[in-house]
Amino acid sequence: MKIYLNIVQIVVAIALIALTVMQSRTAGLGRMFGGDSSVYRTRRGVEKTMFNVTIIMAVMFFVIALLNVLVQS
Repeated sequence: MKIYLNIVQIVVAIALIALTVMQSRTAGLGRMFGGDSSVYRTRRGVEKTMFNVTIIMAVMFFVIALLNVLVQS
């Protein structure tokens, strides 16, 4: 069981990293490292979907990490 959780956690981590990098590319590299534009804009379409999937993946990563700790005990 623990091996499967580790594999799932690695896959989720890679997907989370990929989603984060793809989002930063659409916003520009300057914004990725802390520079922010002064113009407020809303997320629409694919950008909004990627944002929501990133949140879901982050929650999944956290839950799987907790399960990993509980199974280890």
